[in-house]
Amino acid sequence: MSAEPAGVERDYPLARLTTIRTGGHGDFFAKADTAARLAELLEWAQEQRLRVGVVGSGSNLLIADEGFRGLVLKLVEELAEIAPEGDRLVCGGGARLPQASAMAARLGLTGLEFGVNIPGTVGGAVKMNANAYGGDLSRVLEWVEIASPGGVARRAPDELGFAYRRSNLEPGEVVARASFGLAPAEPADVKRTLAEMRAQRRAAQPSGIKTFGSTFKNPDDPRAEGRSAGQLLDAAGCRGLTVGGARFSDKHANFVENMGEATTADVVALMAEGRRRVREHSGVELEAEVQFLGEVDTEALRS
Repeated sequence: MSAEPAGVERDYPLARLTTIRTGGHGDFFAKADTAARLAELLEWAQEQRLRVGVVGSGSNLLIADEGFRGLVLKLVEELAEIAPEGDRLVCGGGARLPQASAMAARLGLTGLEFGVNIPGTVGGAVKMNANAYGGDLSRVLEWVEIASPGGVARRAPDELGFAYRRSNLEPGEVVARASFGLAPAEPADVKRTLAEMRAQRRAAQPSGIKTFGSTFKNPDDPRAEGRSAGQLLDAAGCRGLTVGGARFSDKHANFVENMGEATTADVVALMAEGRRRVREHSGVELEAEVQFLGEVDTEALRS
């Protein structure tokens, strides 16, 4: 297969696919609606020696201002659906985790409540082993279907190499579907838990603006004394700090906002300054939780 698959778009503006709304154009962009289509696109990209990036809800993603030299994929339709099967939910990799949590609640199924506060897709959550508010993704995950240039294969959770905020998925491997095994519960009880979690998030985190999820991982460094990344940034005077068009939120210092015309370079420079201030204030080295697509200069975040 050397011919360009149908539906591949060239020079696609990528900023619109992210919640922070920064970044340039992608050389190629395509939507995948089935696992077979996804594997076909990955095979073509491999033949053309194109790098592959997958954009889910774009809630924790920074795209290079120069764009992405490769193929950007977005999972849609069948690969973004949520289907109940008894006490389990089978979700496409492009399905949004908060929507899966809400459906589980309506069906009277418990175990996925923590997902209501993870503003990303099921595939992204699996790839990054995303957990929040005491939830554990690996505890309810039954299996995943991974698409690659060689086709589609199913893997068990213990084959995914889960560690804090990471898995062993390689470039060119994309989560097509995932199954979550849940337990029956009173719908009213699960819905009450979701409402409490949503309220907790709204009270603590900015919403309704151009921002992305947590910027830095919560450290396990003893010098942090149990404080979160947001608390460390706050203590170091970063709340409301601005670089160019980017600002650490006044509501939660571990969230970056685009005030209108921010570039990805602005966001990275702001993150680097926040990291420097925390290092000087508490001795803790913060590690970025944000994902990058394209040639983003992150040297300042490693020094």
